[in-house]
Amino acid sequence: MTTAGSDDAAASFAPLRPRLVRVAYRMLGSVTDAEDAVQEAFIRWMKTERGEIREPEAFLRRVVTRLCLDQLKSARRQRETYIGPWLPDPVLDEEEEDDVTLPLMLALERLSPLERAAFLLHDVFGLDFDEVAATIKREPAACRQLAARARGHVRQERPRFKLEKERGLELAEAFFAASRSGDMTALGAMLAADVSIHSDGGGKRPAALRPIIGLEGVLKLHAYLATLFIENGSRLVRAGFINGLPGFVTLEADGEFQTTALDIEDGKVAAIYVMRNPGKLRHLRQTLDPVAN
Repeated sequence: MTTAGSDDAAASFAPLRPRLVRVAYRMLGSVTDAEDAVQEAFIRWMKTERGEIREPEAFLRRVVTRLCLDQLKSARRQRETYIGPWLPDPVLDEEEEDDVTLPLMLALERLSPLERAAFLLHDVFGLDFDEVAATIKREPAACRQLAARARGHVRQERPRFKLEKERGLELAEAFFAASRSGDMTALGAMLAADVSIHSDGGGKRPAALRPIIGLEGVLKLHAYLATLFIENGSRLVRAGFINGLPGFVTLEADGEFQTTALDIEDGKVAAIYVMRNPGKLRHLRQTLDPVAN
């Protein structure tokens, strides 16, 4: 390919890259895998007779979605042997707001790859079923059934009401203060009776191997952790929204980042999601290291 041809391919692809990464990340739950899929799509775009493509974004979305469907097959096998709870990579302060929060992304994991694709493309990204059908190579009627089945599985995980941004950040900062200072009275007042905590260390950093469910167990864990925080430190780097949930990024005593995301229902913390796996935090370190230092 000539230099001019490469420049043309890059120029037409660049404006579409953020939206393609967004599609790929929703499919895969991994920032690195999403970026890899989009980069592979770009390589294919460079080799395509682009003058024959009437709708580049639709064409590239199809390529990315099909690459993700292939990736999901191997990802499912990998997650069967994953150490402890699996959580999607944390994404901080997304530019485009939608209702695909962390709990919904976890619910999507229970779907088949085709159900997941049909639901995301139609219900989240707003494509009609003819376009969904062209993307996943199924009939429109079959795509409607796939999306309907997916919708039934994930309905409970769709946000019931929109949490005001400022209120969410206030709750996140209050949670950080109470959990790090050891104020279990203040922390307990914030938690729902059936609160749960899910921590992903990926076998690389200490984390609970199973979710901890119930107020008593969650408070007991945080009382123990508070003794470690007081002795060794845990510094707030930034409060913000993580995968659509209020939360914060901290720098821990071992020099690694950690994210905590809070699922708020009726003013109480219903679930706590903690990411400790360094491999899933690498992209945040690249952007937040100057802030942390």
